[in-house]
Amino acid sequence: MIRPLLIALLVALMSTGRAESPPPVDVLVYGGTAGGAMAAIGAASQGATVVLLEPGRHIGGMLSGGLGRTDIDRQEACIGGLSLEFFRRAGRHYGQDIAWIFEPHVAEDILKAMLREKNVTVEFGQSLESIIKTDGRIRSVKSTDGRVFTAKVFIDATYEGDLMKAAGVSYTVGREGRDRYRESLAGRREILRSNHQVNFPISPWKDGRLLPHITPEEELAPSGSGDGKIQGYCFRLCLTNVPENRLPVPRPENYNPEDYELIRRCFKVGGEKVQNILGIKPMPNGKTDINAGYPFSLNLLGANQDYPDGSPARRKEIWKQHLDWAHGLVYYLQNDPSVPESIRAKYTPWGLCKDEFTDTGGWPHQLYIREARRMLGEYVLTQHDLMTNLRKFDRIGLAGYNIDIREVQWVALKTFYFPKAAEEIYMEGYLSHPVEPWDIPYRALLPRYGECQNLLVPVCTSASTIAFASFRMEPQYMIAGQASGIAAALASRSGTAVQLVPITELQDRLREAGQILELGKN
Repeated sequence: MIRPLLIALLVALMSTGRAESPPPVDVLVYGGTAGGAMAAIGAASQGATVVLLEPGRHIGGMLSGGLGRTDIDRQEACIGGLSLEFFRRAGRHYGQDIAWIFEPHVAEDILKAMLREKNVTVEFGQSLESIIKTDGRIRSVKSTDGRVFTAKVFIDATYEGDLMKAAGVSYTVGREGRDRYRESLAGRREILRSNHQVNFPISPWKDGRLLPHITPEEELAPSGSGDGKIQGYCFRLCLTNVPENRLPVPRPENYNPEDYELIRRCFKVGGEKVQNILGIKPMPNGKTDINAGYPFSLNLLGANQDYPDGSPARRKEIWKQHLDWAHGLVYYLQNDPSVPESIRAKYTPWGLCKDEFTDTGGWPHQLYIREARRMLGEYVLTQHDLMTNLRKFDRIGLAGYNIDIREVQWVALKTFYFPKAAEEIYMEGYLSHPVEPWDIPYRALLPRYGECQNLLVPVCTSASTIAFASFRMEPQYMIAGQASGIAAALASRSGTAVQLVPITELQDRLREAGQILELGKN
């Protein structure tokens, strides 16, 4: 074991920076996602001193970043604890018992209030620069402004898993093949007609070249094999058609209508049959949460593949590329003469909200990172845990959303119309498979004991692509976050490794806090 004096010396050397470092705490949470907020609140509820570090300027991640229509379908009965408390507070805001649909600023206000009530210290603008780790434990983290934060236990609640990676914890990125975990749904999907398919004969070529972001057939992985690719990202826009709260969508800088050539071709062939590109659905106060309702949508397929392991500079480029795509798409649909008049008339009344994302001009502050790194921890969740091996002795909550994978890539495929053949555009990757409520095991939040003994990971959990696709919803992040926070408080108090926290004690604390561990019980 390294001597305490040497540890103190290492921390002191790390502390030589541009800002004064705060006193040590019991639990440090990195990432102000909804899962991170619940982790911090959960730890503080057990008497731990807690600091929450957020690289940006907002709390809530996607919960306050545009995902106002929460993904709770078929799993309302699974949601308890702090997660249910959030939705009940949202309901009180709107004068009802519970609200699953809410405005972004309402979500952030609720999370901030919950953090204040538990005296959680929140530090914004704190991006991870480096860590000190000795004897299998993280001792401190240094932010890019030079401050050093010391804690007994750490929680990585980011969508990216940056603290997890810095700590040397094993992880993976992208989809595996069927043979990796014997999962029938894994790997590259068969390309079949569906309501998530283009369903119009659209050429992917222009001037002898494939249009941007299209995978040629010869580069397509065999069906069922792993190719490391991830489902598309987007910005979930919050728009309104209430005139007094509406900001018109301006023409983007460097706008090029040719970026939307595939959509133009869809309109040319399908006309008014091409519907629901923006997927408008109602939210409170005349607003909408824009999602993907068509194979061409706010999702910019293929542009996110560098994101999980990308440098900060590369990630910024990807954020901007997705925001530019979303901005240009809305402007195109509202203004371009190639868009049928009835569809332009449908979208023109919608604009940005004056009272949402006020520090970013009405545009969301959070990219929808549906999947990035995934830990390879003490237990790896797979399709079997969602379909045949549902119950776990170390359950810390329930999940039950569909295995939900959005479109992964646009593909150019040879299509045969005797006596002719032509390459056409197809979408590949979409998957939505129902599951019954399944147990989230504590082990899936834990790194391998030999890699790190004082880190919990409630967002980039240990799971295959297929299992993660059911887990990856904000209510589950909050459920896992609360469990991580309580476990971290227990570990910090006893000085034990997070892998050795008594599971019965953790489960008792969770039940006391209203977490649902069995349907019909708490």
